[in-house]
Amino acid sequence: MRLEQAQRIVDAVVSGAKAPVSVFVADDHGELVAAATMDGAAPDTRLNAQRKAYTAARSDARATSELAAKVADDPVERANLDPFFTSFKGGVAAFDGETRVGAVGVSGLPGEVDEDLARRAIEAAGLSI
Repeated sequence: MRLEQAQRIVDAVVSGAKAPVSVFVADDHGELVAAATMDGAAPDTRLNAQRKAYTAARSDARATSELAAKVADDPVERANLDPFFTSFKGGVAAFDGETRVGAVGVSGLPGEVDEDLARRAIEAAGLSI
C-alpha cells in the first residue's frame, strides 16, 4: 500500500462518513500507513479500526465479516486465531490485481456502514476488494 493510496482512502472515508469515525489503513502486514480520527469519534474507535485493518490484512479472509462467518461454528479455530484479530464488521482487504497490498478498518458506525465505507474508499483509491 503506497502512502498516496492510503491518504486517498482516509480522505474518502472521512468525506463519506455521515457521523464521526476512525479509519486505519494498513500495509499487507497490518502495520500503519495512514489513519485519522474524526472530531467527535469515540476514543475506542481508534483501536477498533486498527484491529479491523490488521485482521483483514493478515488473515486469509477478504473482510472481517468473512472471517467471522468462517470460524463461527468452530471453537478450536476461534481459539487459535491471532488474539489481535476481530470479527467486527468494517475491516476490508485491499488488492492491486491479485496481490493483497493492505487493508482498511473503519469504526464508529454500524458494522455494515463501516464496511461499506471501507469498500468504497478502497475503490476510490484505484484498488480492488
